[in-house]
Amino acid sequence: MADPRFFHKEGPFTLGDLASRIEATVHTGSDKTVSIQDVAPLDTAGVGEISFLDNPKYVDAFAATAATACIVGRKFIEKAPDGVALLVSDQPYRSYALAAQCFYPGSCRPSDTYGDAATMSAGAHVHVSAKIADGATIEPGAVVSAGCEIGSGAVISSNAVVAKGTTVGRDSYIGPGASVSHAHVGDRVIIHAGVRIGQDGFGFAMGLPTHEKIPQLGRVIIQDDVEIGANSTIDRGAGPDTIIGAGTKIDNLVQIGHNVVIGQGCIIVAQSGLAGSGELGDYVALGARVGMLGHIKLGDGVQIASRSSVIHDVPAGARWGGTPARPVREWQRELIALQKMAKEYGKRKSSGDGN
Repeated sequence: MADPRFFHKEGPFTLGDLASRIEATVHTGSDKTVSIQDVAPLDTAGVGEISFLDNPKYVDAFAATAATACIVGRKFIEKAPDGVALLVSDQPYRSYALAAQCFYPGSCRPSDTYGDAATMSAGAHVHVSAKIADGATIEPGAVVSAGCEIGSGAVISSNAVVAKGTTVGRDSYIGPGASVSHAHVGDRVIIHAGVRIGQDGFGFAMGLPTHEKIPQLGRVIIQDDVEIGANSTIDRGAGPDTIIGAGTKIDNLVQIGHNVVIGQGCIIVAQSGLAGSGELGDYVALGARVGMLGHIKLGDGVQIASRSSVIHDVPAGARWGGTPARPVREWQRELIALQKMAKEYGKRKSSGDGN
């Protein structure tokens, strides 16, 4: 059970009501009227709780669960223990996410963790020329500078700084200690604590006697429904804009350089770094600690394995990995070949034949 000091729980819901909310159907023989009071993992779920199974690795935990109900794919129906009601889904993990949102809607809104009801705190610093829509919250210590526009329902958290001319859309959230400058932020955007948006891109004309700084004259455009994890940085463009497409989700500690253009629905996992002028198509996924050289283009739907280094363009739909990154099957063949060579060398050394 989630700690009630931090998370407010809704419900209960009947199994049938929950099914209609989470893109699932009640399996034949399961009671639609049974009361579901909470979500829980398979191994700890008990009476009144619902869990899910999406990974065959957890089939044994499913067989032993004491949950009242479980969300499963069709292939797992026959493995269900007696007495467990089933909700059948084509995407069990997605359905579980929707179920958890039903019980804990505030958990997906950082403002419910950090903020209070809509207020203009006396401890905030808001320039007289800033436009603050009704229903926005400006918390103590927050700074909203000249010419800014803050949309209805937006939250500017304590000690966050929204610099001159920046706009923040409706129901967006700027976390504690974050700074946003030279940027236009869309609706329902979540910017977590410590994020830095809109600072200079790293641009210098290198040479003697000094490296000359190149003015960074672009902006950062963040479209609707983007989420940016804690302590990530997004540089403004040098002339063209840095753009983050609608629905893209960025993990903690990600660096995005100037002029980068990211498409819709992308996933960028922690500690990845994108050098300047790179381009990601729609629905690209980068695993943790991916490095991407500047001026590289990844097509729609590309997937890059964790800890890979991308130094060439990648065609749409491709799956690459390794350093340097190449097609996954080629990379895996090389790894297998290296393992075989290492084993063979080890055998030769142990027999006295190795050099």
